[in-house]
Amino acid sequence: MPSAPPPRLLPGTPRWVLAVAALLGAAALVAPVFAPGADPIDPLRFLPALAVNAGLCVVLGWRARSFPQERLVWERIALSAAVVTVAAAVTAVLAVVPATRAYAAVPLEWAPVAAFPFVYAGLVRWNRFGTNLADPNDVLNGSAAALAAVAVLDALLTATGSPLAAAPWWDVYALLGQVATGLVLLGTALSVVGLGSMNRDPRIWLVVAALAVALCGDVGRLFNDGAQVAWLAGAAPLGAVLLTAAAVLRPGRTAPQPTDPTASTIGAFVVIVASTAVLLSGAVSDSAGAATWCAALAATGSSVRLLINVRELAQLAVSRREALTDELTGLANRRAVLRRVEEAGAEGLPLAFALLDLDKFKEVNDGLGHAAGDDLLRLVAARLKPVLRTGDLLGRLGGDEFAVVAVLDAGVAPEDAAEALGRRLLGQLREPFRIGGMSVHVTSSIGLAPSVGSARPGTGTAELLLQQADAAMYAAKRAGTGQAVYDDAQHGDASRHLALVEELRAALTSDQLVLHHQPQVDVATGRTVGVEALVRWAHPVRGLLGPAEFLPQAEVHGLMGLLTDEVLRQAVAQSAAWRRDGRHLRMSVNLSASNLLDTTLPCRVADLLRDAGVPPEALVLEVTESVLLSDPDRSLAVVRRLADLGVTVSIDDFGTGYSSLSYLRELPVAELKLDRSFTAGLLTDARTEAIVASTVALAHRLGLRVVAEGVEAAETLDHLAALGCDESQGYLHAPPLAAERLVEWLDGRVLSVP
Repeated sequence: MPSAPPPRLLPGTPRWVLAVAALLGAAALVAPVFAPGADPIDPLRFLPALAVNAGLCVVLGWRARSFPQERLVWERIALSAAVVTVAAAVTAVLAVVPATRAYAAVPLEWAPVAAFPFVYAGLVRWNRFGTNLADPNDVLNGSAAALAAVAVLDALLTATGSPLAAAPWWDVYALLGQVATGLVLLGTALSVVGLGSMNRDPRIWLVVAALAVALCGDVGRLFNDGAQVAWLAGAAPLGAVLLTAAAVLRPGRTAPQPTDPTASTIGAFVVIVASTAVLLSGAVSDSAGAATWCAALAATGSSVRLLINVRELAQLAVSRREALTDELTGLANRRAVLRRVEEAGAEGLPLAFALLDLDKFKEVNDGLGHAAGDDLLRLVAARLKPVLRTGDLLGRLGGDEFAVVAVLDAGVAPEDAAEALGRRLLGQLREPFRIGGMSVHVTSSIGLAPSVGSARPGTGTAELLLQQADAAMYAAKRAGTGQAVYDDAQHGDASRHLALVEELRAALTSDQLVLHHQPQVDVATGRTVGVEALVRWAHPVRGLLGPAEFLPQAEVHGLMGLLTDEVLRQAVAQSAAWRRDGRHLRMSVNLSASNLLDTTLPCRVADLLRDAGVPPEALVLEVTESVLLSDPDRSLAVVRRLADLGVTVSIDDFGTGYSSLSYLRELPVAELKLDRSFTAGLLTDARTEAIVASTVALAHRLGLRVVAEGVEAAETLDHLAALGCDESQGYLHAPPLAAERLVEWLDGRVLSVP
C-alpha cells in the first residue's frame, strides 16, 4: 500500500487560521465591487484593505511565534503588514473628519513604501537560510535600487508628458514609490529562489506571485494616470491571500549554497549606471528635480554598497591568506606549500622539495620553555628567507619542520640542484641564535626530493613528494650527514623505518622493552660489583632487537625521554629486588643528550629511588662527552643536580670526545669508562697503552674509578690489572644477560659488597 504524501500545512495549523485565509479570499473577491465609482476617500474603499491586512497580520504573527525556524523572516513580513494595516485604519479615520478628508488617502498610498524595508529585510533573511550571506540586515542595496527606480520612472513621466506628472507630488511619488519598491521586492524574491536554491519550495513562489500581483495593480494605476483599474482593484488583497498561504505551508527542501557577492555587486553597478543616466539627463536639461535627487541618493547608496563589498572582499582575501599562513612565523603553512607544489607541477616546472627538521628542538623547547622555542622558530624562519630566489616558497609544516619549494634552473641536473639548495639552507644555520640572552646552536637535517613537474592537482603527487623528502630527511638524521637526496632504492627502507617508529611508540606502553645486564668485575679480586642495564626490544614479530636498531629513531623522534624513564623504572625496580635478595650490585644506566636537557629528570630519579627504597649510591648514570656538547651549561646543571642526589655519575666512552680533561675538572664524576677502542688496541699499540696508563693514573689522582669496556681476552684483563685499572666489563666475563640468567651466572661466582 503506497504511503500517504506528507502534509503540506505546518503541524498544528489551527482552524481559525484557515478561516482567516478564507475571509481574506472573500475580501479579495469583493474588493473590486467597492472600488469602481467609489469616492477615492470613502471609508468603504478601505474596509477590504483593512480587513485583509489585519487578518494577514494575525496569521503572520502566529507563524512567527509558533515556529522558531525562519522566525525573523516572518516577523519582518508581519511588521510590513502591520504598517499597511495601521495606515489603512488612519486613512479610514481621516476620511470621516472634514478637515482632513483631502489628505486622508496619503497614509495608505505611502504605506507600501514604508513597509518596503521590512519586506526586503525579511527576504534577505530568508536568503540567509540558504546561503552564507555576510550581512542579512543590509537594506542599503534595496533602498538604493528603489530610489534609482523612482528616478528613472520620474524621468520617463516627464519625458513622455504624462498627465500624472502634473498631479500633487505626494500622490505622484507615492505611486512611483509603490511601483519602484514592488519591482525591487519582486527582483529580490526571484534572486532568493536562485541564490538560496529554493526553486522547489512552494512558499517562495507564492511570495513571488503575491508581489507580482500587487505590482500589477500599481503598474495599472501608473499607466492609467493614477486611477485604479477596475479589474486590478483586488490585486493587493489577492496578494495578501497568497502571503497567507505561504505562511501556513511547510518549508520545502533546499540545498545550502556558498556565498557569492556577484549578485549584490552587479545590482549595485546597475543602480549606479541607471542613476548616472538620470543625473546626466538632468544636467543636459538643466533641471534638478526630485528625480535628480533620488538618482544622486541611489548612486551614493550603491557606491557605499560597492565599498562594503570591496571591504568584504579584502577581508576575504585576508582570511584566505591567513588560511595559507603559519600564524607563528608568518610563512606559508602546509596547505600553501602543497598547493605550490601542485601549481608548479601543473605548469611543468622542475622543482626541488626540501624538508628541514631542526635537530634537538624538543630539548630547547622543553628546557628553555615554549616561548623560547617559538622565538627560535621565528629566528630560523628569518634566517632561511635570504636563501630563497624568485619563485621559491618557504613554509612551516608544523612543529620544527620547515619546507622549501624551489623552482630549478633549466639545464641543471635535479639532484645536483637539490643538493646545492640543501647546502645553502644548512649554511644559514651555522651561526648560533641568541635567545633570552643565551647563545643556542641549532643543527638540522634536510631531506631533498627533486621533481620534474609531475605533481598534478588532485593526483596526490604533492603528498608523495613530501613523503619522499621526509624519508630522505630521516636518512640524513640517521647518517648524521645533514642532508640527503631521496633515492627510490631507499623508499622501502624509509617506509619500514617510519613503521618501526610507530611500533616503538606502542612498545613503550605495552611492556615490550626489557633489560639485559652485563656484569662489571673488580679486576683485582674478580668479584662482580655492578651491572650495566642495556635495553632490548622484544618485538612481537621481529624478535629481540638490540639498541642500535631503535635507539637512534627514538632520539630523532623525541621518544628518548619516555624510553629512558622506562629503562630507569625497570633498572631501579630490579636493583631493589636484588638488594632484597642480598645482591648489592651497582646498577648503571645510560643517558642521552635529550635526557641531560630535561631539567625535571633529577626529580624523577629521586622519586624512583625513594619509592623503591634503593640508596642513591647504588645507581650509576653514564653520560658521554658528546651528549654534553649540545647545551653544555644546561647539561652540566642537570648532571650536578643528579650528583647532589648522591647518584654516581660516570663518563662513558672516555677519550673519544673533544673536551675530556675540561669535563674532568667541571663534572662531579666518580667513574671513567674507557672506550672499547682503547681496550682493543691495548696489547698491540704502544701509544694506546701509554694513553690508557696515563688515563688510569690521572683518574686515580682525581679519586675516580676506572672501568674498561670491551674486555674479551684474559691477556687484556691481565694487562689492565698491571696498569691499575679498577674494573672490567666485556664478553670475557659475560654477555648482556636477562635478569634470570644473570642470577644464574652470579650464583657461580663470589659476590661482594662495595
